[in-house]
Amino acid sequence: MSILIPATLTRTLPLRTFDAICQLLQQMAQVPGALLLRENAVATTEIAAQLPQRFAIFISEKFSALLWAKEEVQSTRYALDSEDPKSEIQSPIISNTLLKVGLTFEPEAIASFGYQLCDIHTALGQKLIAQIDISAIRIVLPNIKSNDAALQSEFTLQLLEIISWECCVNSSQYASLCKSVEDSCHPQLEQERLLNQVTTQIRDSLELPVILLTAVEQLRQFLEVDRLLIYQFDCRQKTTENIENKLNGKRAVKDYSKKLLGRVNYEALANEKITSVLYLTEGSDCFPDVPNYQDKYRKGITTGITDIETAYISYPCFLEFMRSCQVRAKLVVPIIVQEELWGLLIAHQCFEVREWEESKKTFLIQIAEHLAIAIYQAELYAELQQQKHTLEQRVIERTQELQDALAAAQSASLAKTEFLATMSHELRTPLTCVIGISATLLRWSCGNEANTKIPPAKQKNYLQSIHDSGKKLLELIEDILDLSQVEAGNTVLKISEFSLPQIAYLTVGDLKEQAAAKQIVIAIEQHIEPGYERFAGDQRRIKQILFNLLTNAIKFTPSGGRVTLRVWVQGENAMSELHKNSIKSTGNIAVFQVEDTGIGIAKEQQSLLFQKFKQLDSPYRREYSGIGLGLALTKQLVELHGGVIEVKSTVGVGSIFTAFIPVQNIKKNDEIATRKAEKTDSLFIPQSSALQGCLVVIEDNEEIAALICDIMTAAGLQVVWMIEGSTAVEQIELFQPIAVIVDMRLPGTDGYEIIHQLRKISAPYAQCLKILALTSKTMLSDQKAAINAGADDYLSKPVQPQELLYKITNLLRTNS
Repeated sequence: MSILIPATLTRTLPLRTFDAICQLLQQMAQVPGALLLRENAVATTEIAAQLPQRFAIFISEKFSALLWAKEEVQSTRYALDSEDPKSEIQSPIISNTLLKVGLTFEPEAIASFGYQLCDIHTALGQKLIAQIDISAIRIVLPNIKSNDAALQSEFTLQLLEIISWECCVNSSQYASLCKSVEDSCHPQLEQERLLNQVTTQIRDSLELPVILLTAVEQLRQFLEVDRLLIYQFDCRQKTTENIENKLNGKRAVKDYSKKLLGRVNYEALANEKITSVLYLTEGSDCFPDVPNYQDKYRKGITTGITDIETAYISYPCFLEFMRSCQVRAKLVVPIIVQEELWGLLIAHQCFEVREWEESKKTFLIQIAEHLAIAIYQAELYAELQQQKHTLEQRVIERTQELQDALAAAQSASLAKTEFLATMSHELRTPLTCVIGISATLLRWSCGNEANTKIPPAKQKNYLQSIHDSGKKLLELIEDILDLSQVEAGNTVLKISEFSLPQIAYLTVGDLKEQAAAKQIVIAIEQHIEPGYERFAGDQRRIKQILFNLLTNAIKFTPSGGRVTLRVWVQGENAMSELHKNSIKSTGNIAVFQVEDTGIGIAKEQQSLLFQKFKQLDSPYRREYSGIGLGLALTKQLVELHGGVIEVKSTVGVGSIFTAFIPVQNIKKNDEIATRKAEKTDSLFIPQSSALQGCLVVIEDNEEIAALICDIMTAAGLQVVWMIEGSTAVEQIELFQPIAVIVDMRLPGTDGYEIIHQLRKISAPYAQCLKILALTSKTMLSDQKAAINAGADDYLSKPVQPQELLYKITNLLRTNS
């Protein structure tokens, strides 16, 4: 049995040319891991009888070849005898052995020869190769691949040099032979050169249009076709979506149900007579007549049409389209990028039919694979550039945010510094008044003037000054506490139903004396239709909003001016589009508008009005007092109700502040507060003098306890004061009071424990005992805990006399 070898190249060559080719393979075998076997490695003539007389098999990672030869004839060249010119006898001068030489680079053929070589060795049970184990040969055979383009080109060039040199030496005898070998190698050499150029350009450039344009022109010349083009499907939008998905961490979803559209983006023509189809789009209605053509190309199937007149006879519309484009024969190879159909590489023969050789198809497939690599590389580069641009933009935005934050922090720090300076002045002024007048009173009562009576009018003025200064201090502190509570999200609205006209009149009434002192007229204009007087909201907070707006107007209105409070109710349909977007309400809206004839506010300064710790930079800052919290707190309270506030102002004319507050939903827990509010909308209790009975105060702070005792005694109650709570329950059982006021944060036994013990007493008087808890204004947890412990109501410190009377009166009324 002899080995059959398919030949890529078969020629008759001299022995020395065969040896030169073997020497070339020997030089290439210097690469680490390369394997070269020749006939001299055969151990026995028994094996050699089944093999070619001469052979060389070369295997490496990037290049493999199989060379073999059989001896044919002896070739002898003769010459005339130089010693006898007249002699016709010719003498032999050169004798060459001619071999029938075969050469192949096909991996399958090389592997087949190797396997047969190993099988023969195994069958004979003999050692075939010296120094190399037969198992090593079997390992490398399955890994033989197609040759690297650069190495193949280098070997082919050197092979041509060897053959050409032999032709020059024996030009007369071997000229035709060398020409035949060169002609057979030339197409393969040109193919390898072109493939090498394309791959080199792909490695060296990321400019996809340059690569594709060059490849199209070179391929057209090599294939000798009339037109070569690249038809690209619309992947631009898909690529943009993929980039956005990657940046957002989303996974792209492939949808093969959509039919891709595209156009011709690259084209090379043989001459000017051929019609250009550059930028031709797939807009013809006859394309759907060709079934599943895109699915076929997605699978990587190559289509070669010898004659469209025969191939598309069943598709007349598409056939006419091909004729209009001057197409007679075509070869179509898909370009698959990352398992997706990117486009088509198409060769056209415009005027004649053509049989497409398998070698041309194979070469075009190889080119398409390399172009796919270039396209993928360019897309990755585009994605990288897009991500780079996006990251740079994010860095710029983040840097700007940090700069804005720094500027805001610096502005806040400056505003805080200004606030502390203003606060120091605002606190020092009333404190100086309180300390100075109280010191004067102490001197009158304890000093050398003790025997001299202070005139009643002067006593009243002194006490009024102390009261007014203390009230102002309390308002300042309460504004700061209220604003901090709102910003911390700890403020809970106490919704109740109340009368809008009444709360307006009460607020204006509280400020009439202040307005009269500056000779300012303060008036109310109501435009409330019958049936809309009642409104649901936080009565105390809305009164605080009106109070802040009116006091601000009075402050900045000169003597002889006018301040007007307007109140009306409007429905949702009457709102402007701006208010509809700002106010989320499905009910009526109460509108409170305060207009003054004051100094006015410049347009560029109006944005600073509602900023905390901020007063307008103007000469008026030195004339008008304030810490810059009133309007900031007002805006927060309006927005807490879900409303908006706006301002219109003209310098020297006056200002108009308008607050839009939507009606609030009353919950079940707010019904009690609503019923209490219906009894009285005022904190003044004229019936307080009719209170009777015993009241116990449990408070460790002497000043607070003294204030509570004086107020309750003046109201007609008998008051018992206890400092600590350890014996409070026993004392309460002894006195049996009608009400108890207890501080929740007593040392030792605190208010929670006292309330808990009182609620466990089963005596009849204990069932009607009313308990009022004293809590911190800033601690909402204390207020909720007091109610949960069993208190009937709570009062926040610092204690306000009117609110204390209101709370006690309402509690005791429930017993009557």
